[in-house]
Amino acid sequence: MTEESLVNLYTKFVGKAPLRYEELPGSGSHRRYFRLFRDEGSTIIGVIGTDVRENRAFISICNHFRSKGLTVPAVLAVSDDWMCYLQTDLGRVCLFDAVARGRERGVYSPDEEALLLKTMSRLPAIQFRGGDGLDWDVCYPQREFDARMINFDLNYFKYCFLKATGLEFDETLLQDDFDLLREDLLQECGNTFMYRDFQARNVMLCEGEPYFIDFQGGRRGPIWYDVASFVWQARSRYPEDLKDKMVSTYLDALKEFMDIDGESFRERLRLFILFRTLQVLGAYGFRGYFEKKPHFMASVPYALDNLRRLLREPFGRYPYLTGVLQSLTEMPQFYSSATDHRLQVHVWSFAFKKGIPSDPTGNGGGYVFDCRSVNNPGKYEYYRQFNGKDPEVIKFLEDDGEILTFLDNVYSLVDAHVKRFMERKFTNLQVSFGCTGGQHRSVYCAEHLAARLAGRFDVRVLLTHRELGEERML
Repeated sequence: MTEESLVNLYTKFVGKAPLRYEELPGSGSHRRYFRLFRDEGSTIIGVIGTDVRENRAFISICNHFRSKGLTVPAVLAVSDDWMCYLQTDLGRVCLFDAVARGRERGVYSPDEEALLLKTMSRLPAIQFRGGDGLDWDVCYPQREFDARMINFDLNYFKYCFLKATGLEFDETLLQDDFDLLREDLLQECGNTFMYRDFQARNVMLCEGEPYFIDFQGGRRGPIWYDVASFVWQARSRYPEDLKDKMVSTYLDALKEFMDIDGESFRERLRLFILFRTLQVLGAYGFRGYFEKKPHFMASVPYALDNLRRLLREPFGRYPYLTGVLQSLTEMPQFYSSATDHRLQVHVWSFAFKKGIPSDPTGNGGGYVFDCRSVNNPGKYEYYRQFNGKDPEVIKFLEDDGEILTFLDNVYSLVDAHVKRFMERKFTNLQVSFGCTGGQHRSVYCAEHLAARLAGRFDVRVLLTHRELGEERML
C-alpha cells in the first residue's frame, strides 16, 4: 500500500487532491500516519495499515466509541480494500509530550498532574460505555483477555528476558506459580473494554481535553489491566504519591459505573501490576537482547524499579516466582539509569521492631540513625493520633531542642557524605531513621533531612515513611 492510495482516498472524500502531505514519526507498529493539508489551516490524518483485520478493528471500535459519546477521532473515509482510512486531526500535542518535563525530572508540576488525573478520570467511561454493546468479534487479534494471552505474555517474559539475563531458575517451579497467577488474573474479568495499550503516547490533547487513539488492540477484559498499564508505565517515573492520586481519581470516576471497595480493588490491582511488569520486561528483552535496540534495554532499569517497589510486599501465593523476581532485581547490571545519573539519596523512617530497611540498590552502605534517645511523644496518649509531620508533634519535639541538636550532628555527617559521593559520581546513598513505632521521631527526622538535601544539593531525594506507607520524590 502506497501514499498514492491514500491521496486517492483523500481526493475522493474532499473533492480535490491535498495541497501537500507529510509523514508523521513512526510508532511501535508498522502502520504509517500522514497529515494531509487541504490548506494550511485544514488538515486530516491519513493512515496506511498493514492488516485488514486490525484496520477493521480500529474503525469498528472507533465508530462504536463515538456513538457512546467518548472522545476519540472520527473516521471520515475508508478505502474499498480497508487498507487505508482518514480520520480527524486531533492536533500535535500528545499527553506523553505534555508531561515530558515531569518525566525527565521525576517530579510532576501541578499542571502536569492535572492532565494525568483528568485522563485517569475518563478511563472508566471507555471501559464501561465502550464495552456496552460492542461486538467483541471485531476485536483483533482476539476477542477477550484469556488464558492463551496470559500464557503468551508470561512465556515472552521467561524466554525473551529472564533466560537472557543468565539467572538460574527451576522452570517447573516457575511454571507452577505462573499457572496460579493465570488462574487469579482470570477471575472477575467482566464485560468491559480492555484498552490493552493505555498509555500517555495514546492520548492526544485537543483544547486541553484528552482524546484517545490506538485502541485497535483492545478486547473484552478486566478493568485493572489498563490502570496498571498507565500508572505503572515503566519510564514515566511517577512518584508514589502521584500514583496513589491517579488510582484514587480512577476509583472516584468508577463509582458512576459500579460499586467497589477501594482496598479490594488495590489488592487485586497488584496482580495486574505484576503481570504487566513481566509483560513489559519480555518486550524490552526481545527488542533489546534479540533485536539489539539499545533504547529498549535503557528502559529496563525503570521497569525493575517498579518491580522492586512491588516486591516490598511479597506475593505469598507465588513464593517461587517472588524469589526469582527478587533475585532478578538484585542483579547489578540493572541499577544504571538511562537518563538521570545524579546521586539519589533514599531517606527512610522505620520502626526498629520491624527491622532495618534493606538497601534495594545492593550497595549496602549509608547510615542508620537511632532516634530512640530523643524524648518520645508516643509515650503520651494525646500524641498517638498524630505523626512526625503534624504540628502537634513538631512542637513537642522542638520545644526542648533535643531533636535539633541530634539532627545538627546528622547533618554534618550526611552533608559531607553527599558531597563526596557527588564528586565520585556515585548514584545511590541510603539514610534511615529508626524509632520505637516509626511514627513520630523517625518521621520528623526523615522529613527534615530530606528537605535539607533537596534544597542544598543537586540530588534526587526519595523519601519513604515505611510504617506510614508513604513515599514521595522531592
